[in-house]
Amino acid sequence: MTDAKGPAAGESLPVGGAMRVMGAETEYGIHAPSAPSANATMMSARVVQAYAQVTRQRAAGGAETRWDYTDEEPLHDARGWTVDRGAAHPSQLTDQPPVLDAEAVALAYGREELELDGQDESGTLLMNMVLGNGARLYVDHAHPEYSSPEVTNPRDAVAWDAAGDLVGLAAVRRLAADPALPPVNLYKNNTDNKSVSYGSHENYLMPRSVPFGDIVRGLTPFFVSRQVVCGAGRLGIGQDSSTPGFQVSQRADFFEAEVGLETTIRRPIINTRDEPHSTADKYRRLHVIIGDANLSQVSNYLKFGTTAMVLSLIEAGLAPKIEVYEPVAALKTVSHDTSLTAKLRLLDGRRVTALDIQWMYHEAAAKLAQDTGVGDALDGDGHTHDVLERWASVLTQLDTDRAAAATSVEWLAKLTLLDGYRQRDGLQWNDARLGLVDLQWADIRPEKGLYYRLLSRNRMQRVVGDAAIAAAVTEPPADTRAFFRGKCISSFGKDVVGASWDSVIFDVPGYGRLQRVPTREPLRGTKALTGALFERYREAGPFLGELLGHNSTPPAA
Repeated sequence: MTDAKGPAAGESLPVGGAMRVMGAETEYGIHAPSAPSANATMMSARVVQAYAQVTRQRAAGGAETRWDYTDEEPLHDARGWTVDRGAAHPSQLTDQPPVLDAEAVALAYGREELELDGQDESGTLLMNMVLGNGARLYVDHAHPEYSSPEVTNPRDAVAWDAAGDLVGLAAVRRLAADPALPPVNLYKNNTDNKSVSYGSHENYLMPRSVPFGDIVRGLTPFFVSRQVVCGAGRLGIGQDSSTPGFQVSQRADFFEAEVGLETTIRRPIINTRDEPHSTADKYRRLHVIIGDANLSQVSNYLKFGTTAMVLSLIEAGLAPKIEVYEPVAALKTVSHDTSLTAKLRLLDGRRVTALDIQWMYHEAAAKLAQDTGVGDALDGDGHTHDVLERWASVLTQLDTDRAAAATSVEWLAKLTLLDGYRQRDGLQWNDARLGLVDLQWADIRPEKGLYYRLLSRNRMQRVVGDAAIAAAVTEPPADTRAFFRGKCISSFGKDVVGASWDSVIFDVPGYGRLQRVPTREPLRGTKALTGALFERYREAGPFLGELLGHNSTPPAA
């Protein structure tokens, strides 16, 4: 099959800065207040189904395009082996579609009969869908998960990640309008504070030629300290929050290993899943599981932007030579120290703070950007300079002006809010009322979420505007293969029977068999390369004819 592609000029990004192919995966906390014992997997499926109904109202077809699991390889380890399926934890088998039949749904609600609009032809409740913006919405480990489309810069990463919050909000609104079903609330957080954590993952494209050992050495100190900039903040210490207090990160207490393949047990600082979703001998997809789910746009922006720049350092062989003693313990030390003064021991004998480590990385990244020219405000890539400036500003504020930092750094904004309640009402850290405040911070409903309340009062800084986020709900990024995937869904959804990150599958009358269009190159299939093709055709048959060269002239290079 012909790859959805175009000229080589569209297949590279500036080297040495904050631009690279990246994306996010967010599992949302889910709760039905009027049905506390409701099955979480069933509720999550209802969220997916509800959004499918919303999508059908907005576009013709495409709402139920299924995910194609053909090329999923979750048990390949970047260290050079594949885990036996029989030895793998069930949560690792992400190459199998989740199943929840209608009978299970009815039993979960305690009803003998339940109308299930949006079931597929087999009667199974919808658990997976591909969206017109190139994203994926599905049920993962009893949570609804939104996987954003691939983007090329941290600003777009923020926009299309925030678009997932609006997708979830639309589903919540739809469910609330159905009197036959209990309302469902979604929370952009990472723990139920009862010992359960759920993920907010990042993905970054890297050359496969970079030794994985270099990635581990270069990223570990960065990830141990990165939380001071992009932690979302959490009430309670320990996995079960049994120790009163507040900490920087939602996720730190749930990590138990330095390097490993797992994501839900024995969570490692560096994840080794080798599932590139692209040309395997050319790329690796670095799967990052240690981040928090961010509502703060600045924290989210710096999470993506600074990590991309550190990867550029690693690729250039210029990452700071830092080795943290016992990184897992150090990760927790940083998270539990909201004063940011705790000293971490390095293997060379130095003792430094998390801020010190971040400054080391910033200095190295700034030098690389200057040497390569991508950090220039006028002649650079348009993103690297801004990331460096914001990174330095936030680090300076965390050290000298915490009130200013609280308008951008999420954990500090939340801590400031909680401290206000504590001082006003004389509350201890273990007071249940503070727990409700912590939860309400993450509510994705603007009228309920405390983050959105601060945002509406201009007490949280923005990186992208509401209009750009709203557009990202329905429109795919223009400069990656997500454009091709999303436009296939929105333009020819009734003829698309499956899709994944690296393919789109058509079932078109007259072709005799399914037509799989590979999209293994993340920087092909862009608007510049395929946009005119979508404009020329309203039917999938002629579209495929030109795309694949069947009785037609292939698109111009």
